Amino acid sequence: MDERRYMPSGVAASTLDVLNPTRSVTVDMIMVQFLSAILTILVIILFKGQSLGSSTASYLMLAMIASIIMLSTVYARITK
Repeated sequence: MDERRYMPSGVAASTLDVLNPTRSVTVDMIMVQFLSAILTILVIILFKGQSLGSSTASYLMLAMIASIIMLSTVYARITK
């Protein structure tokens, strides 16, 4: 047996689990990204709202609304 090609089955299974996630893990990761975008935008608006220009604040509000819509869409597909 060639020792360079030998890999324990536990390591192989773990590697496959990491590199080939199931669909629920991928959906969870997408939802976490949308949640973090919403929270980040909300924090920026709350703490820097006084110093933001009107166009920047409008873009942030648009991005937050779009993130909420996308998060709702993903959640609606999960619950079906």
